[in-house]
Amino acid sequence: MIAPILEIRGLSRRFGGVVALDGLDLAVRPGTVTALIGPNGAGKSTAFQCISGVIRPDSGQVRLDGRDITGWRPDRITGAGLVRSFQIARGIPRLTVLENLLLYGPAQPGEGVAAAILRPAAMRAREEALRERAKAVAARLNLTRVLDNQAAALSGGQKKLMEIGRALMAEPRLLLLDEPVAGVNPSLSAEIASHIASLRDEGMTVLIVEHHMDFIASLCDPVIVMAEGRRLTEGSFAEVAADPRVQEAYMGGRVHA
Repeated sequence: MIAPILEIRGLSRRFGGVVALDGLDLAVRPGTVTALIGPNGAGKSTAFQCISGVIRPDSGQVRLDGRDITGWRPDRITGAGLVRSFQIARGIPRLTVLENLLLYGPAQPGEGVAAAILRPAAMRAREEALRERAKAVAARLNLTRVLDNQAAALSGGQKKLMEIGRALMAEPRLLLLDEPVAGVNPSLSAEIASHIASLRDEGMTVLIVEHHMDFIASLCDPVIVMAEGRRLTEGSFAEVAADPRVQEAYMGGRVHA
């Protein structure tokens, strides 16, 4: 059996008296597009925050490729190959799409007085490599025509694509997408699904939190359902949709695991 690329063991997190995660266990297999769904308050966003290092869990483990990364800083987690997007695009509005993408390339040459004046060959080569990668990422996401536009001028859907492009610039092996089609029209939603499927076919692993069930049904397998801070069940979309416990959770009833 293939070992999971991401494994969550007993993850717990409280905010005052509110239990957001209550011993969450889940695993993500490599080469899949896995969905993490559940009703509002199920703990999905907190799970993403703990996995990506934005907040520390109170207890439990996050393991990437068998390595314990619990409590690592977000930049260190990104460097290890786990990269996340955000529901609200975090690009800098006054920068162009190209400049926003360049910001997230790894191994930046940095800035300094001497380097700015002398511009050594290694620095120029790395800058050019990052620029070519940014152009390639933009091309695969159909952003080439707006590459020189300020991020503030993009449509909502284009900002979603730029957010995915930002994550791709960091060269992930595991990509966490937080509501990638929230507020996006159906045509662009289908386009985003196609881009994600292409990434999977190229060997990338993707974990998605999303509320649009048509999007999940068309793209994700397996689907992991959370309720009350725990993993409730897992299976194909059809299997979890037919589960009475899942139906009860989405209708607001208590969940009996």
